[in-house]
Amino acid sequence: MEEKVFYITKEKLQELKKEYEELVESERSKVVGQEAPKVLESEDLNPEFVSFQEDMNSLRDRIEELKNILDSYELIKKPPKEKQVFVGVGAKVKIDSNGKKDEFTIVGTLEANPVLGKISNESPVGKALLGRKIGDEIIISSPSKKKYKIKNIKYEIS
Repeated sequence: MEEKVFYITKEKLQELKKEYEELVESERSKVVGQEAPKVLESEDLNPEFVSFQEDMNSLRDRIEELKNILDSYELIKKPPKEKQVFVGVGAKVKIDSNGKKDEFTIVGTLEANPVLGKISNESPVGKALLGRKIGDEIIISSPSKKKYKIKNIKYEIS
C-alpha cells in the first residue's frame, strides 16, 4: 500500500507539532501522574475505569494519527518560476464558470475549507485543476455538470 503524503503549510506544521507535543505530555501525565481507577467495583466493571480507558484510547489514537502525518508530510512550497504556469498545490486559481468568477487556493486535505476558498488537492475540482494552465477548460460532473475556465494562477506561498 502506498503511503499517503499530507501537503501542509509551515503554519499548519507548527500547529500539528504543538498539538502532538501537548498530547504526548498529557498522556504521560495521565499514565504517570495519577492512579488509574480500579477495574472492578464490587463485582461490576467500574464505570470510571471504562471512561478512563476510552479517554486514553482516543488520546493514543490522535497521537498516532498526528505521528503518521508528521512522518509523511510535504511542505507546500512555491514551485520554480517555469512551473508556476501550471496549477499545483499552493496555487491560487481564478476561474470562470458560466460567467461567474471564483477563486480557489489548492491546499492539502488537512487545511481544506471551502468557505474560506481553500479546496483540497483530492477534491473533484482540486484534482481536475492540478497540472492545468491558464486558458484550460475542465468539466466536473459531481454532483452536477460544471465547466470551469482557468483565468489566472498565482503562488503566494513562500
